Amino acid sequence: MNRAFSGILVFIACLTSCNVEKHEIFLEAESFSERGGWVIDPQFMYRMGSPYLLAHGLGKTVENASTEIDAPISGNFHIWARTKNWVPGKWEAPGRFRIEVNGKELKNDLGTLEGWNWEYAGKVSVNKGVNVIELHDITGFDGRCDAIYLSTVKTPPPSASAELAAFRKQMLSEPDIPARVESFDLVITGGGIAGCAASIAAAEQGLNVALIHDRPVLGGNASSEIRVHTEGITGKVGRILNMLNTVHWPNGSPEAERDDRKRHNAMSSYPSVHQFLNYRAYSVITSADSITAVDARNTATGEMVRFKAPVFIDCTGDGWIGYWAGADYMYGREDSSEYGENWAEHGELWSPAKADNRVMGSSVLWRSVDAGKPVAFPDLQWTKAVAGDFAAIKGEWQWEYSNDTLNQIDDGEMIRDHMLRAIYGSFSNAKKLPENANLELEWVSYLLGKRESRRLAGDYVYTFRDAKNMVEFPDAVVVESRAVDVHYQQNLVDTSKPDFLSEANYYKVDHYYIPFRSLYSRNIKNLMMAGRCFSCSHIGLGGPRVMNTTGQMGVATGYAASLCKKYSTNPRGVYKNHIKELQLLIAGK
Repeated sequence: MNRAFSGILVFIACLTSCNVEKHEIFLEAESFSERGGWVIDPQFMYRMGSPYLLAHGLGKTVENASTEIDAPISGNFHIWARTKNWVPGKWEAPGRFRIEVNGKELKNDLGTLEGWNWEYAGKVSVNKGVNVIELHDITGFDGRCDAIYLSTVKTPPPSASAELAAFRKQMLSEPDIPARVESFDLVITGGGIAGCAASIAAAEQGLNVALIHDRPVLGGNASSEIRVHTEGITGKVGRILNMLNTVHWPNGSPEAERDDRKRHNAMSSYPSVHQFLNYRAYSVITSADSITAVDARNTATGEMVRFKAPVFIDCTGDGWIGYWAGADYMYGREDSSEYGENWAEHGELWSPAKADNRVMGSSVLWRSVDAGKPVAFPDLQWTKAVAGDFAAIKGEWQWEYSNDTLNQIDDGEMIRDHMLRAIYGSFSNAKKLPENANLELEWVSYLLGKRESRRLAGDYVYTFRDAKNMVEFPDAVVVESRAVDVHYQQNLVDTSKPDFLSEANYYKVDHYYIPFRSLYSRNIKNLMMAGRCFSCSHIGLGGPRVMNTTGQMGVATGYAASLCKKYSTNPRGVYKNHIKELQLLIAGK
């Protein structure tokens, strides 16, 4: 059996108070050398402290994940897994799994306790030297494992977040400063359409660019992992955006994979764009009111890298780089008086009298296919509280969730899991109908397709009034003609509707513009932003949030970064002194 050792294993031997030697082994689940059918989920590592492995089998058990450990002694070890029951209740936990060591399966089911905990798998005899440890999925319904801990003493690691973070850092011997430091002309975080477009624009102007992206696939919401087709117009930068965007396939279509290949081929044709795929940013280094570096970690190996540059672009969607740097930002719906955004015909759905934290929600897309023969799917009691009797065989963008109490960033895992219950339950209900006997789940995304969260504040906050009045800004760098499109949950206007379906209302406008002042931070001097985290109000986001439009923002910021280097200035300096040159670059002149 030839398996590479996992990159994240630590062994510590010490003396207990009873003078009994204690041996410990700690490994991050995402570092398993063979993941089998388990997938790495890094979406929630800001809350978790780490990515985790997910058994996303759509109701079919997935192949074991496995790795080798190097035990310092032969003897009995107690084993724990950090995991959770993602649907606690009177039913059997849907995400159960077990641990196997050297082919022996431990007896305790894991994934049975509410909340993230260290759950005890049992005691096992291991041999000194190489041993094989495996995760054995039982259900196929999204069991999850963050880390494994083995010890000769029956005491689990700490669970509280601060203590766990310190324990994890100690066990992994993580340095305070990444050992690897890279320097570039420009660092872009987020490899969606905006981040890719910014990279190409900057590279074509001679910049050496680092593109940090936390997934193996570029494209963000347009990727085959989420599958939302791109919308909006390409403006004056169609040459670049047509290398990156999609054709108009149905949302959720596997045709997204073809556009993945087109996008990756285009990005690989620019050698000065250094792609750091599967790296997730986790920290920002600042000096006064500027960023000096972004730290990122490989989601599988844990390798940490520090990225230095004079200019940074935040294309994370959630505005993480700006947030960590202390940039001013907004979240939620403003009251109707703040920007005079009275979309009167829709009342409080759009312009509430009092500001709140409701935003457009996140979608999880899915589809089923005809297998050509009857396919069974279980009746799932643990979905009833969400799905009820609702029946469906696929889900497009309307499968979206948001409410007043859940934050799209802090509560992302809860939102995703709510949508999974909605999907599995609705499909289970549909399978009770004779005409659906041959249908089986073919694909369900486990990644959230977000529409709105943090919006970083620039020198100008773009609003719905600007779109409605088609304001022609002197520093316009983006043009769009698609209708303003703001989503809301259907149950807000019809309580008989399930809470996981949304609706969109449109305001038609001939065209509108986005000013460059909305694409750089008002208080972090060397930070720009492109994508849905640009400077805008809640309703102002309704039009420009689609991907061709955010791609135009990416091109504008990438070109602006080249002017920052050319004139030894910052983004605000580009606006004040070089905006005409930026507009000429965008126009291809």
